[in-house]
Amino acid sequence: MPENRRNPRKRPLAAAAAVALAASGLTVLTGALGAPAALAAGGSGATVPFVEYEAESASTNGSTIGPNYTQASLPSEASGRKAVTLNGGQYVEFTLSAAANSIDVRYSVQDGRSGKLAVYVGSQKVGDLNITSKYSYVDTGWIPGAKTHKFYDETRMLLGQNVAAGAKVKVQVDDSSAGPVTIDLADFEQVAGADAQPANSVSVTSTGATPNDGSDDAQAFRSAIDTAKSQGKTVWVPQGTFEIGSSLQVDNVTIQGAGQWYTVLHSNNPFQNGGAQGNIHLKDFAVFGEITERNDGSPDNAFHGVLGANSSVTGLWIQHMKCGLWLMNGASSHLTISGNRILDTTADGINFDGNVTDSVISNNFLRSNGDDGLALWSNGAPDARDTISNNTVVQPQLANGIAIYGGTDQTVTGNLVRDTNALGGGILVANRFNATPLSGTITVSHNTTVRAGALDPNWQFGVGAFWVDARDSSPNAAIRVTDLRAVASPYEAIQFIDGNGAGKSINNVSVDGASVEGVGTFVVQSQTGGTVSLSNITASGVGVTGTYNCPYPSSNQPMTFTGSGNSGWSGTWADCSTWPAPGSGPGNPPANGNLALHRSTTASGQADVYAPGNAVDGNANTYWESTNNAFPQWITVDLGSAQSVSKLVLKLPPSSAWGARTQTLSVLGSTTGGSFTTLSASHGYTFDPASGNTATVTFAAASVRYVRVQITANTGWPAGQLSELEVYGS
Repeated sequence: MPENRRNPRKRPLAAAAAVALAASGLTVLTGALGAPAALAAGGSGATVPFVEYEAESASTNGSTIGPNYTQASLPSEASGRKAVTLNGGQYVEFTLSAAANSIDVRYSVQDGRSGKLAVYVGSQKVGDLNITSKYSYVDTGWIPGAKTHKFYDETRMLLGQNVAAGAKVKVQVDDSSAGPVTIDLADFEQVAGADAQPANSVSVTSTGATPNDGSDDAQAFRSAIDTAKSQGKTVWVPQGTFEIGSSLQVDNVTIQGAGQWYTVLHSNNPFQNGGAQGNIHLKDFAVFGEITERNDGSPDNAFHGVLGANSSVTGLWIQHMKCGLWLMNGASSHLTISGNRILDTTADGINFDGNVTDSVISNNFLRSNGDDGLALWSNGAPDARDTISNNTVVQPQLANGIAIYGGTDQTVTGNLVRDTNALGGGILVANRFNATPLSGTITVSHNTTVRAGALDPNWQFGVGAFWVDARDSSPNAAIRVTDLRAVASPYEAIQFIDGNGAGKSINNVSVDGASVEGVGTFVVQSQTGGTVSLSNITASGVGVTGTYNCPYPSSNQPMTFTGSGNSGWSGTWADCSTWPAPGSGPGNPPANGNLALHRSTTASGQADVYAPGNAVDGNANTYWESTNNAFPQWITVDLGSAQSVSKLVLKLPPSSAWGARTQTLSVLGSTTGGSFTTLSASHGYTFDPASGNTATVTFAAASVRYVRVQITANTGWPAGQLSELEVYGS
């Protein structure tokens, strides 16, 4: 929420690229190529024309990083929390599952670096992608809890040929001046040819616009708009890049391009309306800006202002802006915003900033937005009867995937939110930021979250995949949540809170039908009072226990839960004076109680692609291997906070290809990460595939944040090796 009309201290709180097809390592987003398998609950998000391939699942001679959920770490902003780092001469090679003639790569380079990334089809080089840190490394010091963020950017090109399914496309660091390049993913698409000029249209070139020459075309666009309006025609923008040096005011006009891969408006704010009647239609072009920092006092948005009635924004590619669309300055109604890609913004993707009614945001794909991906903010006047449907939101970095701030009779349905980061969660319904309070019925149905929610750096506890916040006032609306699917939530799946800490109650909320599939802490976390109905919620892989029900202030009554038909989760966290780390809890070891799972790791060194993060990814078939022939070697895991630990389970891949071996090792602990003490003295531990290639180390309970395994010998290989480093509480 970046505008200066909004309180910039929005952040006293935050926190995926479609569900992977595990067998192929591909991420397929629903589209012309087909939809993923039916979900038990939830929604599948936007229908898009591309196939997404994760770098860590492709062929590579680079180094896999992650998974890591720690704010401001490079893996934490990656899709799936994993990526691949390449040095000079290294590559990631994708095998296409469907024909394509274009590539869009999400990458990161070090601050201050730029260069080229070579693209090969088979053994033939077809071109270079420009890569730069120019649009990355954003700082928002006025937002409490924010850190430097937005490490990744995206770069695209047409391949100049149709590449068949089964072919291999490689991105490779031939230009070592760019330094290490981290590849998160690549989208491949079969792009149709450029559209021809439609009948009954006025081309901007007929009024003086000249593509690709760097000159300012804004006045030529104004002339074309005036001519088209007077003659009842469409404004046509042909193939090429046009410079819009000053914002265009539009009303009762259609502006159409040759396609989002062909027509580009280069501008930091091409459209700005102080008022409009409506019937505005923007379609089939790209908007590329030069926004490198977030300035909440400047309208650096692809569209800023009012759209009036019966307008549409469809088929746009928006990148390097502050926001995609920020609607304000007056009433807008019966809008359609659909089929757009909004990437790499320093703030929101789309925000209805009050007085937007009976409108639809549907089938948009958003990735790497610096605030809320999609937000309805009833600022000054209520947004009412709007629908956010079938969108995909990936990696919002300082807020939520989807947020409803006040308003009347709003609907959020069929969306997919993935890999949220700090200062927000997956989907939020709230009375916050002085919005017109929630009223009527708020419907949240058939949505899916994947790895949504994060550790809030201000509160120092988790934010949920779905959450309700009574920060300004107790919600009076009926909030109805149905068929929610929450997958791999790092912290809680469902949360109720008064973020202002005054104990305002939450009532008239029902969650009926939810599938919680892996959750770091609790299925339900309540930090305020009230009465909420929870029915037909099934859960598996619960990290701590079923419920946290500790109101703040503690003198208030805890929340009352009603409902029936729940399964797979039970129990309530007993000690309201402490916060558990994800996966911790009572027992030895507790079910799913591995404190090291998905935690940050470091090591004395690594061989090839066998990074330390492999030892905490929950997959015993991936492994860390230290630098060879350089004992002693060590691997350290950061548990996130001091924990009482007394047991390690160490694993090697459970494969007959791994012969029995003995590793001599000790276990060390530290509260600061600097000075370590011995928890378990050096000893030889045998790893035998006949018994699962597992060794267990027990020791006297100790309160530590950092756990280190130091290896001094290995009879099977001249290096330290671990596929899983599991740490359990005492």
